[in-house]
Amino acid sequence: MLSSRPYLARGLYEWLLDNDQTPYVVVDAEQPGVSVPRQFVQNGQIVLNIGPAAVRDLHIENDAISFGARFGGQPMQVVVPMPALVAIYAKENGVGMVFGHEPIMPAPRQEEDGASDKPGLSGVDGGEAEREEGDAQSQHGKPTSGEKAASSRKRPSLRVIK
Repeated sequence: MLSSRPYLARGLYEWLLDNDQTPYVVVDAEQPGVSVPRQFVQNGQIVLNIGPAAVRDLHIENDAISFGARFGGQPMQVVVPMPALVAIYAKENGVGMVFGHEPIMPAPRQEEDGASDKPGLSGVDGGEAEREEGDAQSQHGKPTSGEKAASSRKRPSLRVIK
């Protein structure tokens, strides 16, 4: 799956502007590919105003945020790869979102035996056998070596907890 971070960042940016707030981003300046003014980096992070009055040509793409801005009177092209985006929030009241580390999801694989005509949908509900195995693991503490091998091949699934 694609990262949700760029979609959330675009939505929050628009929402903040619609509510007359000034959008700021927190960037992990130590990540590869980050191009920010290093003289303003503190503790490995930098806070940037990305409001329309502060930047030119803002692009919030799926892979990075980029824009032109002036720092100390000097023009600079800023590039923030999406994994380096830590947070987006409003300057005025701090409302926004902090992003955690997203897991890297493997690409969906096709069923080898051809039993499923809808690839990627098998195991979505967890299946009865998987539920029983999960219950056995939680009741006994540690899974057996056979259960470890089976669980490492399973696809991620969601479980409703009441």
